Amino acid sequence: MSVMADNCERFDFKLPTSQEASEPPEARGIARDGVRMLVAHKSTGSLVSSIFSELPEFLEPGDLVVINTSGTIAAAIEADAPDGTSLVVHLSNELDAGRWVIELRRKVSDTTERWSGPVPWRRLQLRGGASIDLDERFGAGDRLWIATLHVGEPVLCWLETHGRPIRYGYVPRPWPIQTYQNVYATEYGSAEMPSAGRPITTDVITRLVAKGIGVAPVLLHTGVASLEDDELPCPERVRVSSATAQQVNATHRAGHHVIAVGTTVVRAIESGATLDGEDSAFDGWTDLVISPDRGLRVVDGLVTGWHEPVSSHLMMLEAMIGRDLLEDSYNAALSLGYQWHEFGDSHLILP
Repeated sequence: MSVMADNCERFDFKLPTSQEASEPPEARGIARDGVRMLVAHKSTGSLVSSIFSELPEFLEPGDLVVINTSGTIAAAIEADAPDGTSLVVHLSNELDAGRWVIELRRKVSDTTERWSGPVPWRRLQLRGGASIDLDERFGAGDRLWIATLHVGEPVLCWLETHGRPIRYGYVPRPWPIQTYQNVYATEYGSAEMPSAGRPITTDVITRLVAKGIGVAPVLLHTGVASLEDDELPCPERVRVSSATAQQVNATHRAGHHVIAVGTTVVRAIESGATLDGEDSAFDGWTDLVISPDRGLRVVDGLVTGWHEPVSSHLMMLEAMIGRDLLEDSYNAALSLGYQWHEFGDSHLILP
């Protein structure tokens, strides 16, 4: 175990490579909403293995499902250093026009790894005559930079031609950007897919609504997910409308539950939550980190994927269900062969 900043022990386990989803479920003959789903009930400690298409059956009329409508951008771009070194730049968070938080990565076979050591260059060449300036380090570590892109057009437009989705070593071949989009994405800006919502299909949404379960949007543009073991999540851009905050509060007043689809949604709506459990609109950057010490104020349940060992996301899950049920859930998922990462299976946590 390693120790968190708030003195909470991080949850560690061994993840077999055979349980790292290496391709979308559709490539394995499984529908988006056909992935497996382990349902954990906090009130009883029970675990039920199901499939994602059954999500509406586990929720009650009057509950509210909150989704993140941020779409995924082609945030990985090829770069060449002045000395001929070939790199890959991962865009993380847009700060303002042309300025981004980025991560530098070196090419290793058909994937990449974090660039470690000194960075002797300050300008890199990109495709199509574009370039990027490394302005200054971002944060206390040596992994992220603030950089200025010079691409001659809006960055998101340029990325449609010159970028590709961020991909790590457990996914051995590239997949088109559509593979990394949730069906309800409306505004593009996430460096990596808010993947908890990937199994949600229009059919699942239709059956939720038909059962009397509300669906409300928030927006959180995700940064890169390649955090080191000792790193907490970086600040991210969030927008929670007053209408969604009011729906959250009305759901609780009526005695029903708020179910977040993804840790991004938890971070978003908890950023505007008060100590007395009321939610409010939020529009700006959030640096909220949810741990067992901080706890949850307005989120009652969660649809999420399966997170890597000692991930900071596991602090949030422990805050929701406690260490015992967290360990029971992950031990069950490991023993049952559940699949990890953005193309993997799901975990439904209920009150």
